[in-house]
Amino acid sequence: MGLVVRLLIFAAASAALQGCLVKTAVDVATLPVKVVSKGVDLATTSQAEADQKRGRAIRRREEQLGRLQRDHEKLARKCQAGDTRACADDEKVSAQIAELVPSVPVERH
Repeated sequence: MGLVVRLLIFAAASAALQGCLVKTAVDVATLPVKVVSKGVDLATTSQAEADQKRGRAIRRREEQLGRLQRDHEKLARKCQAGDTRACADDEKVSAQIAELVPSVPVERH
């Protein structure tokens, strides 16, 4: 009786092991495909991600342009009041504005 029980346990274990081996073989066979597709996902940028990145860059430039325009207004007032240093600084700020303006899109209504 002990031999029959051992044979049944061995047969059950063998069947279970075969299922594990088949699953492992399938996993090993599909692994390269999964790795390549994951690499492609990481290497490519979706259109939505590209749009979001572009939008963030535009907002940063708009914010920088706003700061520069406020500085220009303040420096222009000081320059008109006779502050020669403010006049020199205003020229620098005006040059930065002129450089930045072409990269900020204009909203059309």
